[in-house]
Amino acid sequence: MQRRDFLALSGLTAGGLLLPSFFGRAIAAEQLLETIDPALKKRLADDAMTAAKAAGASYCDVRIGRYLRQAVMTRENKVQGIMNGESTGVGIRVIANGAWGFAATNELTQAGVVRAAQQAAAIAKANAKIQTAPVQLAKAPGFGEVSWRTPLQKNAMAVPVKEKADLLLGVNAAAMAAGASFVNSTLFAINEQKYFASTDGSYIDQDVHRIWAPMSVTAIDKSSGKFRTRAGLSSPMGMGYEYLDGNAADKTVLPNGVTVYGKSYDMREDAVAAAKHAQEKLKAPSIKPGKYDLVLDPSHTWLTIHESVGHPLELDRVLGYEANYAGTSFATLDKQKEHFQYGSDKVNIFADKLQPGSLGAVGYDDEGVKCKKWDLIKGGKLMDYQAIRDQAHILGKTESDGCCYADSWSSVQFQRMANVSLAAGKDALSVADLVKNVENGIYIVGDGSFSIDQQRYNAQFGGQLFYEIKDGKVTRMLEDVAYQIRTPEFWNACVAVADERDYRLGGSFFDGKGQPGQVSAVSHGSSTARFNGINVINTARALG
Repeated sequence: MQRRDFLALSGLTAGGLLLPSFFGRAIAAEQLLETIDPALKKRLADDAMTAAKAAGASYCDVRIGRYLRQAVMTRENKVQGIMNGESTGVGIRVIANGAWGFAATNELTQAGVVRAAQQAAAIAKANAKIQTAPVQLAKAPGFGEVSWRTPLQKNAMAVPVKEKADLLLGVNAAAMAAGASFVNSTLFAINEQKYFASTDGSYIDQDVHRIWAPMSVTAIDKSSGKFRTRAGLSSPMGMGYEYLDGNAADKTVLPNGVTVYGKSYDMREDAVAAAKHAQEKLKAPSIKPGKYDLVLDPSHTWLTIHESVGHPLELDRVLGYEANYAGTSFATLDKQKEHFQYGSDKVNIFADKLQPGSLGAVGYDDEGVKCKKWDLIKGGKLMDYQAIRDQAHILGKTESDGCCYADSWSSVQFQRMANVSLAAGKDALSVADLVKNVENGIYIVGDGSFSIDQQRYNAQFGGQLFYEIKDGKVTRMLEDVAYQIRTPEFWNACVAVADERDYRLGGSFFDGKGQPGQVSAVSHGSSTARFNGINVINTARALG
């Protein structure tokens, strides 16, 4: 679990600090299956667009959203909390006199949306008086009435709360029986029912589902008071409850003996393994600092991709328009023009809003743009950024990349990271093949703490599990490991990427950006990759 996820969970468990903004109003679990009448949504959208144009808007889009969230939280043999939340309303964005204006309302009535549309137009006109240049909005086709839904086998919202609580308590019991001293487990389910309409001629109805089952297992050495923790190795996914069916065909045992998971997660099995790993970590020797070749599992690599590629290639950071949540970007526009050598020729990184099972998978973004896949880094060279409709002209593009998102009907949509992933290697190459030629290395599984500078250039990453590699063989577990990078040097040190057979997704359920802050969910895929000559530090000595 990374820091932003920990803070989000801490806020929830410390008395619902995020409840008003993230969960909305409390509702009964049965209400999570309710929907808004499609005819009402279209009628309200038309009323809002008509009012906006009458108020002087040259463009208007309307987002009618019903955002549903459920969390079941447990510790050992107790259910600590159950939250069912709903937030429903309408966000209206307009261009008037060449400037943006935005207003929102939770009144799903003609009078409510008309007032909000008029307010948005008035705000846009006020903004136009101090704006130096008019908004340049890339064209987007009108799609008429279309829909998109997350492919589901089992809607998590339809699963009884008791069944979810029983699952988590059973997971906790299994961990405790395997030697854990403490265990926390949580199940998050999210459903975004989003309706988008615009004066371009689109009426887009989308039903988006996500699920996440994080846990934390701790073992204590009672004689010394020392303790070690291992987080779960699940990935948050754009799937339904079928993700938790523990399909044996969709898991892999790594050369270090650790079991990792793809699009099916056996939470109980992972909890037992986590308890054993936490106990093993108590006895593991501390790392000797130095240069090592690193073999990085996708359960770890996703976070490195997220921080050192995904964020620095967001165009608003590149331009300096966005500096919140860890700054701008070293990857300036001149680097794209010269096809800057971001990584080795093994590094091919793409953005893809359609990737099945990913957190960011939708058919259309929150500007009504049809989503797609595109290259960011090809053969190690910087090719492109992530841009939305009012940014496209800066790059000489005629259309948006389709990566605009708002976390609520009451938030204005803005540029967010797409699913950004490292492509699998093209040659047949297994994880064992990556390991067998490593003379002195470390195998890292799972994400841990990290830090990164304001330009996304210098960074440091930890993990969950660390194993020594000696003369091509995985040997003992290690502790207190973190590696330091300069972004381009690190990616240029990538010498091999396993093939498609090993490709898996990781991701963040609560990726923060903006001011006022918004969160989004985003996945990052990769196969296991090898990086040579990376500087590794001992975190215990660094802290001591």
